[in-house]
Amino acid sequence: MEILSRVRSFGGWQLVCRHDSAVTGTPMRFGVYLPPQADDANVPVLWFLSGLTCTEANFTEKAGAQRVAADLGLMLVVPDTSPRGEGVANDEAYDLGQGAGFYLDATQAPWAPHFMMESWITVELPQVIAAEFPADMARQGITGHSMGGHGALTLALRHPETYRAVSAFAPIVAPRQCPWGEKAFTAYLGPDRKTWRAHDACDLIADGARFGKSVTTVLVDQGTADSFLQNQLMPELLHTACAESGIALKLRMQEGYDHSYYFIASFVEDHLRHHAAALNA
Repeated sequence: MEILSRVRSFGGWQLVCRHDSAVTGTPMRFGVYLPPQADDANVPVLWFLSGLTCTEANFTEKAGAQRVAADLGLMLVVPDTSPRGEGVANDEAYDLGQGAGFYLDATQAPWAPHFMMESWITVELPQVIAAEFPADMARQGITGHSMGGHGALTLALRHPETYRAVSAFAPIVAPRQCPWGEKAFTAYLGPDRKTWRAHDACDLIADGARFGKSVTTVLVDQGTADSFLQNQLMPELLHTACAESGIALKLRMQEGYDHSYYFIASFVEDHLRHHAAALNA
C-alpha cells in the first residue's frame, strides 16, 4: 500500500492511498480519515460509497465529515467507485464503466476481468485496512450516496455479519426497476433479470435478506428537489419493502434539497452520529 497524500485535519489525518488489487487486477485508490483517537487505540470504521462519476475525492473534499468523525472517533474509509486505467473496459456514457462500478462483481465480458467491486470492498480492502491502520474491524458501518447508497444497502443485506450500522443518502433502492440499474445490470450481469435480484435492495428484502442483528434502524435521507427522485431513486419502494418485512426504516424527505454534495454536507453529521451510536454501543 502507498500513501499518496497525508494532510492534518481536526487533529487527525486525511490520507489518500493506493494499493495493487488482486481481485480487480488494477491499482485501486481509497481515502482514509484517521481521527485523533486512532493514535492510541483501534477505532470503529465507517465506509462511505460514492455515486456515479465520483472518486474518493468527492466525499473527502466536499462532505465536511472530518470534524464530526474526529469528535466521534470514527475512521472513514472511502473507496473509489470502479477500477480504472488502460486495459480496463469503459463506456462513453457517465453511468457505465469507469466511475460506475455499482458495487457488484461483474460476470459478463468485457467487464468481468476487472469490475469486481463487491469482492474488493467486502474482502480485499478490509484486509488492507486491518493490516495498515488501527481499525476495529468488529465495529463497521456502511453508508453511501446514490449508486453508493445502493451499494451500502445491498452489501449490508448480502453481508449482514459485517456491518453493525447502515444508512444512505438518496440511494438507488430498486435498480432492477430504474434506467441506471437496467443499463448497468444488463452490462455487468447479463440479460437474465432473475440474476439482478441479488443486487437490488428491495428484491433482496422481498426474498428474505435482512440486515445484521445490531442494525436497529436504517437511516435514509432523500431530497425532495432531487431531479432523479421519480424515475431513478423511488424511495417509496424501499419504504414499502421495509414495512412489509418489519425492517425499521427512518426515511427522511428533506424539503428543497437536491442530489448534490450540498445535500450530503447538510446531513452528514446526523449519519455519522447514527453510526457512532451503533458502533459504540
